[in-house]
Amino acid sequence: MYTSRYASTEPARAEVDAREGATVVEFGAPWCGHCIGAQPLVEAALSPRPDIQHLKIEDGRGRALGRSFRVKLWPTLVFLRDGVERARVVRPTDSEALRLALARIDDDGQDRPQPQA
Repeated sequence: MYTSRYASTEPARAEVDAREGATVVEFGAPWCGHCIGAQPLVEAALSPRPDIQHLKIEDGRGRALGRSFRVKLWPTLVFLRDGVERARVVRPTDSEALRLALARIDDDGQDRPQPQA
């Protein structure tokens, strides 16, 4: 389910890794132009998916969670299944990249290799 506001406090990495099911962790900042521009795409992709947990984390200097995921540009969306990264989209500009990433976390991962993000 889409979350519209960035959380100013971040969960611990161990808490994110322990989440069950599908989770999208979005790193960015409310004042970031790239983040603002991507929001319609992110909202359109995640709003119809109440089965997906959306963690929208305000990132910045000294923020441990973003560094643990090696975030360099905003927005960065990390797609997880049971705490394991399945896909990553950096600065999405079209819905296709998000659709493909969602397909990777929907996939049960059996009988075929996972594509590299």
